[in-house]
Amino acid sequence: MEPLAGIPVNEVEDNQVENPQATPTSNSGKSECKKDEFWPLSGKPYFSVFLCKSHLKPRYQLVLPGKIYQALPDGRVPVILTYCGKDWDLTYLGRGDLRRFDCTWKSFVDDNDLEIGDACVFELAESSRDIIRFRVQILKGDFPAELEERVNGETSSTPIILD
Repeated sequence: MEPLAGIPVNEVEDNQVENPQATPTSNSGKSECKKDEFWPLSGKPYFSVFLCKSHLKPRYQLVLPGKIYQALPDGRVPVILTYCGKDWDLTYLGRGDLRRFDCTWKSFVDDNDLEIGDACVFELAESSRDIIRFRVQILKGDFPAELEERVNGETSSTPIILD
C-alpha cells in the first residue's frame, strides 16, 4: 500500500537569527506540478501538519513534531522546501525542545496562499549538517461553498461533520 498525503496531524513515519526576506527560486530543470497534483510518498521520513493560527499570521511559527527530530541534525541548518518546481530557502533551528523553521517560513506560507485548515506534508529528501531538503505537498482545506454558511466548526452548534 502506497502512503498518500492524507495522514493524521503531525504524524511521522520512520520508514518511509532570522531572515524574513527569503524568496523562492525557480528550478528550471524540474517539471512544474499542478497545484492540485499529488504523488505517493517515497518511503523516506515525513511529517504532516494541519495549519492553525500559530503557523500563520501574525507569528508564522512552524514547530516540527518530535518524532522527526531523529532524522534531522542538531543545530542551525539551511533548509530548502520544494513545491511545484520552486524552492524556498529557510533555516532549521534544531536545538532545544521545540525545533522549528525560522520566520522565513512566512515566505512559503504567503507565496502559496496557505490558510488555516490547509495541510502540508513534508517528505525528507536530504538531511545533513550542511543542508536539509523537504519535498512538500499542499492539500488545500477548502470547504464547499454551499455548506460554508451553515457550519463553521467554531461551536458545538455549528460542527463540521465528515462522512
